[in-house]
Amino acid sequence: MSGAVLNQEPALLVEQVKRFTDADLNALCEATDAAIIDGGGFGWVTPPGRRTMETYFRGVLLVPERELFVARLNGDIVGSAILVRPPRNNEAQAFAANLMHSYIAPYARGHGLARMLTEAVEERSRELGYHILNLDVRETQAVAIAMYESHGYVRWGEHPEYALVRSKSITGYFYYKRLRPAKTGGGQ
Repeated sequence: MSGAVLNQEPALLVEQVKRFTDADLNALCEATDAAIIDGGGFGWVTPPGRRTMETYFRGVLLVPERELFVARLNGDIVGSAILVRPPRNNEAQAFAANLMHSYIAPYARGHGLARMLTEAVEERSRELGYHILNLDVRETQAVAIAMYESHGYVRWGEHPEYALVRSKSITGYFYYKRLRPAKTGGGQ
């Protein structure tokens, strides 16, 4: 049995992406397809097709207020999340950013990558000076809800008709997490 590797731990990595290789874009689209089919709440209910998805992810990299983070399992992209900064003309909410479209493909779950992805977005938000990170999820995403709540996110509201999935109305939950101590006197 020389040369055999037994019980090798998977290599886990989360990183911000500024450009794609063809292989990375393909893996990202595959992971996104799998998450959408599994009901991952990416926004699409059915995969939109490869060209649309590639265009979407290339577009994310072009928008200055968006930063794309990916999760890798053994080198392959298996999930992503997007940090969305507020537009410059929104001074009143300039202290808060949003975590959007966070998911791990079903075939890569159970390694802690969702938590790592969330922590990477939180850390980047702190680096950029944000005090609050907001997110929203469908009520059907029980595992994501449990992960966010265990990670200190506070549910502040819900929308009873947040999403329409296969002609069924789905409630959405809204969360925030304070990344820095509250400012005094300004209500933040």
